Amino acid sequence: MKAAIGDKVVIRGHAVGQRQRHGTIVDVRGADGEPPYVVHWDDEPSEGAQDHLFFPGADADVERAESS
Repeated sequence: MKAAIGDKVVIRGHAVGQRQRHGTIVDVRGADGEPPYVVHWDDEPSEGAQDHLFFPGADADVERAESS
């Protein structure tokens, strides 16, 4: 998996009815876009929120950020 700053991360629910989790990659720590990533999760408050080091599993997808 490769990603860039600004890409979106989506984690699929693990059980029926469980919601997806969405976040934005704010830093890429691996070489050439490889994990780990630093992610700000959308369901956390933006003010005072802590970003998280994220190692994606099989349930995670990266959606490329749209370039302007």
